[in-house]
Amino acid sequence: MSFQDYVTAAQQFFDDLVDKASDDELFAGGYLRGHFDLAVGYAQVEGEDLSPTELNDNVEKSLVKAYRNGELTDEDKTHVVSIWEQVKALS
Repeated sequence: MSFQDYVTAAQQFFDDLVDKASDDELFAGGYLRGHFDLAVGYAQVEGEDLSPTELNDNVEKSLVKAYRNGELTDEDKTHVVSIWEQVKALS
């Protein structure tokens, strides 16, 4: 799968959450989408031609940093990880 196809599929996944997710899942999806979109934006600005795996690695680095900074409760982390696994499966 190409970078752009993966980004498009992930964005659609995030959009679809609005119709079916619980409040906690919506929060986690929005939080995760922020990290995902930031990683996509950095890649585009830098002109990097990333694979989906490389993009995922960048998102995960961002998430680990956020976790270490105490940005989420353990419950929120659980929801973020669950949704992140679903997004990664799209690639």
